[in-house]
Amino acid sequence: MEHPSDLPAGVSPAAVAPGPGSSNGQGDGIGDTSAGGSRAFAFVAPPSSSNQNQSKKKKKKRNKRDENTIWTRPAPRKPKKKTSQAGGAAGASGSGAGSGAHHFTFTPPPNVCFEPGSVLVPAAARLAAERADDAPDQPVLLSRLYRSEKIEVSDDRLAAGSTKGYRMVRATRGAAAGAWYFEVRVVHLGTTGHTRLGWATDRADLQLPVGCDAYSFGYRDVDGAKVHKAWRDKYGDQGYGEGDVVGFYISLPDGEQFEPEQPTLIEYKGKPFFVQASKEKLKTPPTAVPGSEIRYFKNGVSQGSAFKDIPGGRYYPAASMYTLPDQPNCVVKFNFGPDFEFFPQDFEGLPIPQPMSQVPYQTYQVKNEGPGENDIAEIKKLAIA
Repeated sequence: MEHPSDLPAGVSPAAVAPGPGSSNGQGDGIGDTSAGGSRAFAFVAPPSSSNQNQSKKKKKKRNKRDENTIWTRPAPRKPKKKTSQAGGAAGASGSGAGSGAHHFTFTPPPNVCFEPGSVLVPAAARLAAERADDAPDQPVLLSRLYRSEKIEVSDDRLAAGSTKGYRMVRATRGAAAGAWYFEVRVVHLGTTGHTRLGWATDRADLQLPVGCDAYSFGYRDVDGAKVHKAWRDKYGDQGYGEGDVVGFYISLPDGEQFEPEQPTLIEYKGKPFFVQASKEKLKTPPTAVPGSEIRYFKNGVSQGSAFKDIPGGRYYPAASMYTLPDQPNCVVKFNFGPDFEFFPQDFEGLPIPQPMSQVPYQTYQVKNEGPGENDIAEIKKLAIA
């Protein structure tokens, strides 16, 4: 390591110190560096001032002849018209109804009970994709829709792998209330593979690992740390590895009372739309569920309470994997039950969970209200078959 006096201005010794991702083999693909105590957070050291000065000098050397090349050709005065999208599912981009689709503010007539400032999101494409992803007669599986495009899902939709850096995949169904359990077997890690497994709501960013934002709670293989909002806290005595079976428990007593309102499906001017809450309401953090708890198990042995009084929401089994591009996939396999390899014998007074395989098929909220006045907003409520 460099001596502190040799470091560029503005860079602390901690910023260049070898962290858990260095040659000691304790990293999991994210350059996290100790931030004191049992917590750690990922950050990037600022560029040195010398590099900034060099880049400025290069810009000054550009001559007029270079300005006429194709690389610096000015943009046309009239930009191309943007084509509106007919709608789409959240897919790999993240959360929310019709994420990535064109949407607009909807002010309902007085006789229709929607909040002013609600947003209409085209629903046709998402509905078609969700019908292909899950159906009432299908078991709980890994979602092909709600996953990063970098995640590979097996043909039976129970195993997932990745070599493209930490990304997320979640199950087709989640639970908002009650006690639930599932298992994940770590099939392959290799020399560079790592996992972060756990629970995620429908607001979690699928392009991030489990536990990286406020809407997911992760369990880290390297040292058994628990992860939430990108913070790692000491949790288990040791991590887990290839061949281990990790159990995931969640309890949400009366959780349906604290689940954020889900989008309502309507027909507006002959087309299906989701009525989504206003941006201001979506920014409001969900209320914590009193008495709620998440626990992790390693080969049937409890690692203790990981999180308590977690925010209300619909929680889905989720996994994120990492390994270097020149290595075989890091692979994990889900078991949603009812037959588990290491079902815990003692939940220490907590409610006995049901297997995630018993989670019912989800439908959208349906309300019965009359049409709008003067054909301004002709509204019909739709159900999903």
